[in-house]
Amino acid sequence: MSTTSHAQGRPQGRPQGRPVAFFDMQAQQALIRAEIDAGIARILAHGRFIQGPEVDAIEAKLAEFSGAKHAVGVSSGTDALQIAMMAEGIGPGDAVFLPAFTYTATAEVPLVLGATPIFVDVEPGSFNIDLVDLRRRLALVTHERRLRPRAVIGVDLYGLPADWPAIRALCAEHGMFALDDAAQAFGGALDGRRLGTQADATALSFYPTKTLGCYGDGGAILTDDADRAELYRSLRTHGEGKSRYEVLRTGMNGRLDSIQAAILLAKMPLLAGELAARRRAAGWYEAALGGRVATPQVREGAESAWGIYTILLRDAAGRSRVQAAMQAAGLPSAIYYPRPLHRQPAYAAAHARGIEAGAPPLPVSEDLCTRCLSLPMHPYLTEEDVGRVAAAVLAGL
Repeated sequence: MSTTSHAQGRPQGRPQGRPVAFFDMQAQQALIRAEIDAGIARILAHGRFIQGPEVDAIEAKLAEFSGAKHAVGVSSGTDALQIAMMAEGIGPGDAVFLPAFTYTATAEVPLVLGATPIFVDVEPGSFNIDLVDLRRRLALVTHERRLRPRAVIGVDLYGLPADWPAIRALCAEHGMFALDDAAQAFGGALDGRRLGTQADATALSFYPTKTLGCYGDGGAILTDDADRAELYRSLRTHGEGKSRYEVLRTGMNGRLDSIQAAILLAKMPLLAGELAARRRAAGWYEAALGGRVATPQVREGAESAWGIYTILLRDAAGRSRVQAAMQAAGLPSAIYYPRPLHRQPAYAAAHARGIEAGAPPLPVSEDLCTRCLSLPMHPYLTEEDVGRVAAAVLAGL
């Protein structure tokens, strides 16, 4: 994941107290190393390194935890997005609406498939897609009649659930596919239901720093639709049918490795407790920083997974001062994300042709990129750790 960050490298100044990691995978690994080693040993013994029994097992656990009827393990969160859109036949001439303030994978996949990403502004407090702006851009695309509105990708950015009832209603109204990019949000919930059942399909990433992460690349697609799940399984394995050499459609090599599945199986028993620990850490941050800086706003009825904890400073200069204060205290920080997608060289041309009449500006996304700052967030933070981080933030204001 590309980011401007002070999370790595030798800190300057004279740090006091124990080191604080931005993402702490070592503390977790110490708790489950024996289970991980045993799982890998089993795979070395049975030799089914691709789509082994561990993959079936983690799919069952993911479905059980999320409440989804089906889970399909795949090779990455990006491939989860791509397979879900391939199954819908999304391609040239199709418009895919997605937030301008998110990670590149969300916009990359529609372009790879030949579709046109339509960038939508986000809400300043929740960082999620702005439904008012989404309706406006949908109306423009519909009026121009050059592109077919086919899908909305909602991103539960930083772990904060998007307004899925509203997104689903809009998609139903216009015959569009609703895809949840929950890469940073596995374990989050909305109206008492975990993410994974809120959209037609939900894409997960198991990149090592996620709320549930493996030790390489991995991902999954969750859905309640049995036909979609069957199609996802075919597409992840070169479009195969009931036998390995029956090819029903053009697919891809998007399978999940057995070793990564075994690592996820070892981590699953910790997940509920780790999500509770993230909520505690977020509460400590809110108590220390609320009212002094703009802290994340969780919509009513939602429960964040707190994949990343992001605050907003007054301006770019203020952010630089806070980062400097944190670095002087030996504390890591990161910027997710320093540039909105429509300003990225790879997407500027697609943005320009998306709405021919001239796309409306995306002021919130552009503003957030100058002011956002992410602080250490993981389940093994102590209240003292959060207090030190908060003190450094306040010192830099």
